[in-house]
Order: sequence, then C-alpha cells, then structure tokens
Amino acid sequence: MAGNTDWVAATATDPELACPTSSVVDIVFSRWTTPILWTLNTYGRQRFVELERRIGTITPKVLTQRLRQLERDGMVVRTYHPEVPPRVEYEISELGRSLAPLFAHLAEWAAANLNKVEQARHDYDTDPLQ
Repeated sequence: MAGNTDWVAATATDPELACPTSSVVDIVFSRWTTPILWTLNTYGRQRFVELERRIGTITPKVLTQRLRQLERDGMVVRTYHPEVPPRVEYEISELGRSLAPLFAHLAEWAAANLNKVEQARHDYDTDPLQ
C-alpha cells in the first residue's frame, strides 16, 4: 500500500504524472506542429522548400527543428533520395493522420467559441479594475 501512497504523493507534486496527457499536448500543440501537419495532410508529400513556402512565416531553422522532432515522434516520415543533387521529402505518417479527429473537434470548438473568447478578451481589456 505504501507504493500507492508514494504514487499519489508524486502526482500531487509532479505535473507530468498529474496530467498524463501533457506530453501529448507538447507534441501536438507546439507552435508549429499544427501548421506543418495540416500542410502535409492537405498537400501530401513535399520537399522542404515547398513546405516552407506554404507555411510562410516559419524560419528554416525552426522548420528543420520541428520536422526532426515530428519525425522522432512518428508524426512525419522523411524520405531521402540519393540523387544529384540529393532530394528529401516529408509526408505525414499514419500516426500523424490519426490526429485528424482531434483537429476536427478543435475546429468545431473554435467555430462555436472563438466569438466568446474574443468577447471575454474585450471585457477583460476594457475592465478598469484590470
């Protein structure tokens, strides 16, 4: 029984244990994950420069970092073609595609609630006590 008590105590002090979805949230909702996965899902396999152009506001350094992390997490597949010059393509994996229902629910939530969020922000920003 002491082991269970230790686990309960750990969950009270360790946010990772208290919220086991936090690692998933870190993967899925980092700043650039959604636009990268959305672009790959919408346009299919792409080279780095195509992906960079379609996203628009991402720097090459950040795109490289996010693609490497998404590849490591199994969300993106990188294919190297040993040609002259070498060609590298990226595509969304089946694991990445499995997030589609989650993104669909988020899109529904956004459509239903963004006006409320904007109103709450406006109310907060115009409240003289803030």
